[in-house]
Amino acid sequence: MYIPIRLNGFRMWLSSIVAALVLIILFMGFISFWYPLKYLDIITKNAALYNLEPALVCAVIHAESKFAEKAVSHKGASGLMQVTEKTADWIAGQMDLPDYNYIRIFEPSLNISIGCKYLSWLLDRYNNIDLAIAAYNAGSGNVDKWLKNAEFSSDGKRLEAIPFKETREYLRRVQINKRIYDFFLHIHATGIKAPRWTTSKLRH
Repeated sequence: MYIPIRLNGFRMWLSSIVAALVLIILFMGFISFWYPLKYLDIITKNAALYNLEPALVCAVIHAESKFAEKAVSHKGASGLMQVTEKTADWIAGQMDLPDYNYIRIFEPSLNISIGCKYLSWLLDRYNNIDLAIAAYNAGSGNVDKWLKNAEFSSDGKRLEAIPFKETREYLRRVQINKRIYDFFLHIHATGIKAPRWTTSKLRH
């Protein structure tokens, strides 16, 4: 008399587990579709070289091009990390790349290397991840002007507000992307320890 009841309970428990696993797989598949993890070997190599968080590099690439290596913006920025010719030429000069030519900017290895070097330079300049990301989008010249404006910065070191809507939205996207890629990279167990950078509290 009790056996069917126990079996039915077991079947219900097993069905719930299977349903939960299916939902998890579908969810992970959906997230993986929208948040791909391409070129991870190149990303982790350059992140380690330039003391960056791999999740941050992935977040910037997703915000810039959604991992489309042939992407070109309306401002002429190109490749995965959307680097302009002027910026790429300057950074490549700092890196002393022997075979550099901007026509190669769509090559993932070159694009990510230059983009990471530039992002590292911005982090060293501001020692603040929010300022670095804002500068990656709007340019360091604009960020420097905002820091000197009491309307946007109370101490000249952090931004309490960003006047460009595009840059505000860009920063939000990178922050969200980074949380997602932090989770993905934890799953992949990259083993790379992230450096600690200070962050701003922005009014949105």
